[in-house]
Amino acid sequence: MGAMSSLDAFARDKLAALDEAALRRRLVPTERGPDAAAGRAGRRLVSFSCNDYLGLSHDPRVIAAAQAAVAAYGAGSGGSRLVTGNHPVLDALEARLAAHKGKEAALVFGSGYLANLGITPALAGRGDLVLLDELSHACMWAGARLSGATVAAFRHNDVADLARLLRAERAAHRHCLVLTERVFSMDGDRAPMGDILGVAEAHDAWTLVDDAHGLGVAEGGPRAPLEMGTLSKSLGSYGGYLCASRAVVDLMTSRARSFVYTTGLPPASAAAALAALEILEAEPARCARPLALARRFTARLGLPEAESAVVPVLVGAAEDALALSRALEAEGFLVVAIRPPTVPPGTARLRVAFSAAHAEADVDALAARIAALTGRT
Repeated sequence: MGAMSSLDAFARDKLAALDEAALRRRLVPTERGPDAAAGRAGRRLVSFSCNDYLGLSHDPRVIAAAQAAVAAYGAGSGGSRLVTGNHPVLDALEARLAAHKGKEAALVFGSGYLANLGITPALAGRGDLVLLDELSHACMWAGARLSGATVAAFRHNDVADLARLLRAERAAHRHCLVLTERVFSMDGDRAPMGDILGVAEAHDAWTLVDDAHGLGVAEGGPRAPLEMGTLSKSLGSYGGYLCASRAVVDLMTSRARSFVYTTGLPPASAAAALAALEILEAEPARCARPLALARRFTARLGLPEAESAVVPVLVGAAEDALALSRALEAEGFLVVAIRPPTVPPGTARLRVAFSAAHAEADVDALAARIAALTGRT
């Protein structure tokens, strides 16, 4: 058997195992439109699977900003910002992000994943300690492991467990980072940021909070020294960012490998995000709507009151979550099943994401269909 044949055999065996466990992923052609619309196989669906929480990816003002940037500056950035030069649209976006987060400076990365891949290794290495909430996003874990630091998890949103680890491990390490999310992407619950920051500061640990799913929707409360997030959710564009002190941002510019060694964000993405951030700050009613709709949904299904725009409907087995998702799609709703390893074994679920673009009638109809299909009525 040649090298290519053995490679294909390896891939086929892995795929068969994923099929057996109902864990194989497939790309499905899907069109997105305004008002939370999605199209599949010629059918119009209402999407509850999109992270466009404020509906800004289709806002005419955001689209116009992106179009103007393409016309003025071209489609791509041409290379790393350190090589081709810093673009004025990125400067403006970083200044606005820093002001929004109450920080001295900001740095835009190619994506939220790239931001987390670069931030932690630029601040921690051998002899340091990184503590993560056990449900932190995969990119936070990847950045922590790339750093070469000692890495450990604390129980989800358990400040006492974080304190226990700090008492036991902090003194033996030079520096310490604490990583968490403000809103957890699969459960929709919020971290107790005030308590986490207090415990971390008491042990001279630096806190990095991922605000990807909180920006503009559920970002209240105290700020962490390191505030990162994405431009691809509430801001409807693409890219990632870190807001921090000027010294930290300047260090990232030289030492965050996922910034230094990658192409800069296209001008259109930066301009779209800048326009969206301006709308986010000017329209508080838009920002309040996703959480209000999420709470409308949880009230109708008797679920715990939503803390964010994300509501999990736990199912259990992966194949059962897939079946429920298919049944909802047949009735006009796109609600994708989330399965391991994204979530722990036995906790496959529907992840229902609410947007300012949703209509109350669609939220009520989805709740009614889930109730009927799951026997919650």
